[in-house]
Amino acid sequence: MLTQVAAPLCSVAFLMTALPTLAQSPDLTAVNGLKVGHHTLSARPTGCTVVLAEAGAVAGVDVRGGAPGTRETDLLDPARSVQQVHGIVLAGGSAFGLDAASGVVRYLAERNIGYQTRVARVPIVPAAILFDLGIGDDPTVRPTAECGYLAAEAASTDPVPEGNVGAGAGATVGKIGGAGRAMKGGLGSAALELPNGLVVAALVAVNAVGDVVDPSTGEVVAGVRTEDGQGLADARVLLRAGAEQPGVRGENTTIGIVATNAVLTQAEATVVAQMAHDGFARAIVPAHTPSDGDAIFTLATGTGSPPPSLAVVGALAADVMAEAIVRAVRAAVGIPGYPAARDLPADQ
Repeated sequence: MLTQVAAPLCSVAFLMTALPTLAQSPDLTAVNGLKVGHHTLSARPTGCTVVLAEAGAVAGVDVRGGAPGTRETDLLDPARSVQQVHGIVLAGGSAFGLDAASGVVRYLAERNIGYQTRVARVPIVPAAILFDLGIGDDPTVRPTAECGYLAAEAASTDPVPEGNVGAGAGATVGKIGGAGRAMKGGLGSAALELPNGLVVAALVAVNAVGDVVDPSTGEVVAGVRTEDGQGLADARVLLRAGAEQPGVRGENTTIGIVATNAVLTQAEATVVAQMAHDGFARAIVPAHTPSDGDAIFTLATGTGSPPPSLAVVGALAADVMAEAIVRAVRAAVGIPGYPAARDLPADQ
């Protein structure tokens, strides 16, 4: 029988201490020059996650799905003048959560970090959001500029906390059958380092319409539950049976970042973001639906050598993104109404 984990919506400390103990794999902070920070709000499960590149990093982006919510993604077009960013923000709170990026801009500006103009350094901080306003009791509780500032203050090179933190605090998955059959999503991170020193990493907040599937086994890890709530219905089965409406419209979105120490141009970083979406397609079924606003950013710090193959970087980006997605739901802790993968019977 599924258990309803009684994590109180008002206790960040409880959510943090209740995180499952997973073997810590390398994560986004394995890329030299990057820091990761979370801020999780206390009034309901939501928050923001910040990746800082204080020395600057070449960035690209690829946005898919029908319901995106982003800030400054046009700036990352290779034809634009600015080639580097100083941070990326992932946040809950729907469009309201984009305010979190303003707090990161303020944090960086106070430290004189940013794009040099004639009169000031202007921090470049793109952002993407997911919809979690229906989680908890008060949809007016949303990430603000202060949330972004606090996440930037907390940013470090320490191992990245996963699960019910930051942008993953209010994330859910498996909404093909409606919110009442969904499960808890979360935030995950993973990295690979090759013998030649190339590092490719991913960080993702998983709030998908679809199921999360482990690509190594093909098994559903978390997703839409059966009508009695006691098992996994398998979105692939529902879709082939003619499911009427795939998900809760506009209340989803998986957002992530892939990062590397490779030297990339902005055009190449964009290709890596495009290839990383294969990780979404491997680990989320279905992905990139009209009800999702899926987006992936790329950060390339250029601190590694030798010059890598773009195809290798992109292929590894898809691999680590898929791994980070699976880690996100395995690290998640259930909240009232949304059990986590760890709450399922062992035979699921």
